Amino acid sequence: MLPAGRRPPVQTMLQRADIALFAAALFLMSLATNGDAADVPLNTTAHVYFSPSGGATAAIEAEIGRARSEVLVQAYSFTSKLIAESLIKAKKNAVNVVIILDKSNLSDSFNEGTVTAGAGIPTFIDSHHNIAHNKVMIIDRETVITGSFNFTRSAEIDNAENILIIRSKELANLYIANWNAHRQHSEPYGVQHHKDKPKRTREYQNIDRNSINRIFRD
Repeated sequence: MLPAGRRPPVQTMLQRADIALFAAALFLMSLATNGDAADVPLNTTAHVYFSPSGGATAAIEAEIGRARSEVLVQAYSFTSKLIAESLIKAKKNAVNVVIILDKSNLSDSFNEGTVTAGAGIPTFIDSHHNIAHNKVMIIDRETVITGSFNFTRSAEIDNAENILIIRSKELANLYIANWNAHRQHSEPYGVQHHKDKPKRTREYQNIDRNSINRIFRD
């Protein structure tokens, strides 16, 4: 015990603060990992975009372009060439980019997982669930992008979708913990996943030209 009126040493105070932060982090991680709901007080501004043609893809590209250290991705459908190119550019700028995709991408010859994996971005398949339906990006551990918006051209041009862009380290910590939980049971998107990818010209040779144009724009 310290005499009355004396403050604990600064080092002791910092240690206590570190312990408190660590305990809080463990609590947040347990909530996210166990799938429980969590209330996160937010004192920030959220940006919202609606599709079709509401600028969601451009907003996502801009956020990726501002990344300085890390972009963590979870995607159900991933066929947007623009978003894939933004992620590859971020990696070339020394940003740590890691992607988790739903297993349905393995049978989609237009999925961009093949491209990102080929560009050296760690890309994984989450086949642990019936559907890995998350559409999430966590950027620099402080920005969360989420909503109904799949990372596809159709989501931008044709579909009724939405995304929220929220800057909150507290919220990002929850999403990171959940992302890590899914990463643990995901498998690398290896050569075996796309070595037998069908050629587009053969697969769609009997489809009319309008249908082909629609398919290739997704």
